[in-house]
Amino acid sequence: MSLRVRDIMVTDVITIDEGATVREAAKLMSEKNVGSLIVLSKEGEPVGIITERDILMRVVAEGKNPDAVKVAWVMSKPIIKGRPDMTLEEAARLMTSKGVKKLPIFEGNKLVGIITLTDLVRSQPYVVEVLEDILATEYLPPRFHKLIRPRVPRARPR
Repeated sequence: MSLRVRDIMVTDVITIDEGATVREAAKLMSEKNVGSLIVLSKEGEPVGIITERDILMRVVAEGKNPDAVKVAWVMSKPIIKGRPDMTLEEAARLMTSKGVKKLPIFEGNKLVGIITLTDLVRSQPYVVEVLEDILATEYLPPRFHKLIRPRVPRARPR
């Protein structure tokens, strides 16, 4: 029997209000040791996701003040949604087709978990084969390649 997303998803999803600053988001990510936060509207509905990459590309690289920039201005949206009943292969295909490495999981409109591409690869080594198949037939962003192709260890200086 193949694993489903519900079998490996993290159910303690860390969220942040869209009105929070990017510095607050970065601090929360650091405290919780996570690479992304689900962004909630004032009504408490999930409206986006902010990742370390969003902060790097849209704030740090552009020299913006993280105390002045709101999460809503740099979050990725619309939110790409997965389902708990998806197979790991379906989740990997969705993530690669949308170019995302983190997938919030919803039952209906309720946020129930999150998985990462790394979670998929760690839980089922065959997912690497699925990603290799996708790479052979479709464009896969370069940042996904490191999950597929192992790094060659560099020789240590003597």
